Amino acid sequence: MRERLSLWAVFCLLVAFLPSQTESVAVMSVDLGSEWMKIAIVKPGVPMEIALNKESRRKTPVAVCLKENERLFGDSALGVAVKNPKVVYRFLQSILGKTADNPQVAQYQKHFPEHQMQRDEKRGTVFFKFSEELQYTPEELLGMILNYSRGLAQDFAEQLIKDAVITVPAYFNQAERRAVLQAAHIAGLKVLQLINDNTAVALNYGVFRRKDINSTAQVNSVSANGATVKTKESGTQPQLQIRGVGFDRTLGGFEMELRLRDHLAKLFNEQKKSKKDVRENLRAMAKLLKEAQRLKTVLSANAEHMAQIEGLMDDIDFKAKVTRSEFEALCEDLFDRVPGPVTEALAAAEMSMDEIDQVILVGGSTRVPRVQDVLLKAVGKEELSKNINADEAAAMGAVYQAAALSKAFKVKPFLVRDAAVFPIQVEFSRETEEEDGVKTMKHNKRILFQRMAPYPQRKVITFNRYMDDFVFYINYGDLGFLGEQDLKVFGSQNLTTVKLSGVGSSFKKHSDAESKGIKAHFNMDESGVLILDRVESVFETIVEEKEEESTLTKLGNTISSLFGGGSSEPTANVTEPVTDEEEVTPEAEKDQERSEKREKSAQEKPETEEGKEGEPQAEEQKDNKEDKAETQGETDAEKAEKPEEKSDGEKAEEKEEDKKPKPQKKSKISEDITVELEVNDVLDPSTEDIEVSKKKLQDLTDRDLEKQEREKTLNSLEAFIFETQDKLYQDEYLAVVTEEEKEQITGKLSEASNWMDEEGYAAGTKELKEKLSELKKLCKAMFFRVEERKKWPDSLAALDSMLNHSTIFLKSVRLIPESDQIFTEVELKTLERVINETMTWKNETVAEQDKLSPTEKPVLLSKDIEAKRSLLDREVNYLLNKAKFVKPKPKDKAKDKNTTSTENSKANSTEDAEKVIPPKSDDAEEVKPAEEPPTAEKKDEEPILELNPAENTDTESTDSSKSENHKGDEL
Repeated sequence: MRERLSLWAVFCLLVAFLPSQTESVAVMSVDLGSEWMKIAIVKPGVPMEIALNKESRRKTPVAVCLKENERLFGDSALGVAVKNPKVVYRFLQSILGKTADNPQVAQYQKHFPEHQMQRDEKRGTVFFKFSEELQYTPEELLGMILNYSRGLAQDFAEQLIKDAVITVPAYFNQAERRAVLQAAHIAGLKVLQLINDNTAVALNYGVFRRKDINSTAQVNSVSANGATVKTKESGTQPQLQIRGVGFDRTLGGFEMELRLRDHLAKLFNEQKKSKKDVRENLRAMAKLLKEAQRLKTVLSANAEHMAQIEGLMDDIDFKAKVTRSEFEALCEDLFDRVPGPVTEALAAAEMSMDEIDQVILVGGSTRVPRVQDVLLKAVGKEELSKNINADEAAAMGAVYQAAALSKAFKVKPFLVRDAAVFPIQVEFSRETEEEDGVKTMKHNKRILFQRMAPYPQRKVITFNRYMDDFVFYINYGDLGFLGEQDLKVFGSQNLTTVKLSGVGSSFKKHSDAESKGIKAHFNMDESGVLILDRVESVFETIVEEKEEESTLTKLGNTISSLFGGGSSEPTANVTEPVTDEEEVTPEAEKDQERSEKREKSAQEKPETEEGKEGEPQAEEQKDNKEDKAETQGETDAEKAEKPEEKSDGEKAEEKEEDKKPKPQKKSKISEDITVELEVNDVLDPSTEDIEVSKKKLQDLTDRDLEKQEREKTLNSLEAFIFETQDKLYQDEYLAVVTEEEKEQITGKLSEASNWMDEEGYAAGTKELKEKLSELKKLCKAMFFRVEERKKWPDSLAALDSMLNHSTIFLKSVRLIPESDQIFTEVELKTLERVINETMTWKNETVAEQDKLSPTEKPVLLSKDIEAKRSLLDREVNYLLNKAKFVKPKPKDKAKDKNTTSTENSKANSTEDAEKVIPPKSDDAEEVKPAEEPPTAEKKDEEPILELNPAENTDTESTDSSKSENHKGDEL
């Protein structure tokens, strides 16, 4: 018994620690643009929906305002920007993952001179100096914004959300992608994937046109960045594959808005309403930028518009007319750059415009008429497709991917294969000996991921000639397709230095085995981030092959292993059969020229061959070979089991075969190599730095929550004072309080109101809560008496109705004949007792309450009335439910009893029946015996008893059903 209790206790403990079914299963996506962000969610019952912000808008500005004692986000932050632009940070995307000497950082400082940006000597990046004590990195500011977006999604979904898919521009390099992941990590988000924004748009396009996808490839040019997408059906699963990407980092709506802002500043200076230059006033320039953003949107639909700002500078109003032609002239050079990304995308995909089916516009700035005109002329199509939501397509595609990656949802599969925009290669140097005996250092390069190589994908590189510790480098490949300015913005082309240790010791440990090289396993994950999974030293050794076991022995061993009878030794570094594996081979016995030729030929191979270089296919080959070996072994064993009589000659031959050497088998041994990584592009923050950033953001969040709690309590206290003072003049409250009680409450409320004016607005949350609790306690009795008197009419009416219906029901049941009665006497008496007790309690309590004064504590309570009504309702429902499922009693045939005495006289009974029941007409149907009692299904459709509170028809329905049941006997 004790053992059972112990097991039960352990089971309960385990169940207690299991995740609750009510835990969050919702996921979200954030379409993180440079100026705006869109948030979408998926939760049970809500397939895919854009989350609204606190202003009920479908998109939110990417901005954060840091004041001395509060933070503001979105539209609230932009509202502060025109008053105090120094504390508002936005357009952070352009400086993520950038060093202090990057041109993008200098450009950002030029656009927003109000911010103090300083170099981080430890990482080489920049940070914003908020005060002498506080400073924030761009990743921390973006983490605040992502945390805010998570809050919006949780408010909209009404549950916690941890998992998210975030969109990034396709041109983001490794450092920029890592920076976004760091910001999400600081915000407490679990990033399921960083998806390129053009890929998210293409996925959204394909998901809602799944039926249109067939075996014929369909190619579309997506977005102003010109990413071409190929969708095809692989079996029953459609697949999306990025074929080419073109981009222009500085071409977009923000650059147009800056041109308009500067134009408006010029117009204001020309009006000479002030002697000061408006461009030197940061607040005025922030106002002009806001007006330029509005003006750009209006001019997309109108030929001209009046720009106007009240109190632009020194209380001087500004008003000027701007035409669309002026705007287009300001941005003429920008419009000329629009076709560039499309041309680059086609070149990267090795396609022509004739192969493109549709050109689909995505992004807010594609609504500018001149952009559409230039793009339409460049692509040579009849029209541009506008059949998707230009603002929300990326967010919706990303949230579909989030649902697909989440384990909580099951969606129709849609395979996504993105493309690596920037090639990545491995570089290393080794000593070589020339023909004349001179030793030289030879530098080798091997492409790991070519440009537009699909990912996610794994690759393996083998180093064959190293027998001691060495170093190799992971760098970007040929970036000749980038312009000079783009190369400066791109940053360092060197990614990582990889230092290996333990290579020499592995060779010493396995000196008797043949080396198969040092294998480095790389993985470009779903987010496009390159990861060095592991490095191992691989050896091949020859072992004697064991004698073949019989089929029965193999079967026995298999069953034994299934039930725990197998070996319990650890499986680390176990030997495995050697298999051929296609991989990136950085070293060969031939010279560098031939290796370069092979490199060029590898680049010319179609994309389908890329997957052959990864590990998964090698593992598949290994499995197939092992399966073949197993099958062959079983066949030989079956042959060996057949009993045959052997001659003396055969026995002699067997002896000779035993003397022959046993067959040998090759096995693989792997030894892990210690890896030390040194980041060369942008140094990642250390674990300690990440924890400091988390604490910094958590402190700000706690401060914001404390401020919100205080404001909420302050508003509640203020409202309680004013509302209660007003209620003391209402008749329903005056009726339930004595003069003494009224004076006491009025005095306390006046005292609290005076305290609010003097000290309350500066008081802490705790003090405000205490004041509110004190006032509520004082007024509790008054509010209780008023609420009870309000509830009495409805509660008593409901109880009276229940009593009437219960009484009618009981009378109807009592009229059922004893032979057809389905309820026991105990059940009926129980219902009768409950009805009488409820009636008596109600009459006595109401009479007692009438004797009391309204100012006294009531004895007739609404909760007691509801309890009595519920008890009576439960008793009636019990009888009704029993009536629904009870089987009616079978009817006795009286006439058969009169004409027959035993079952053996069926013939006589039949003859009598024929005499008694003459046919009514020639066409009359043959009389059938009485039908069997109705089944349970019929009873469900036609319940025996059904209470109708509106009409008293129970007796009539009972009689009618009774007459129907006896129809056979009457005939």
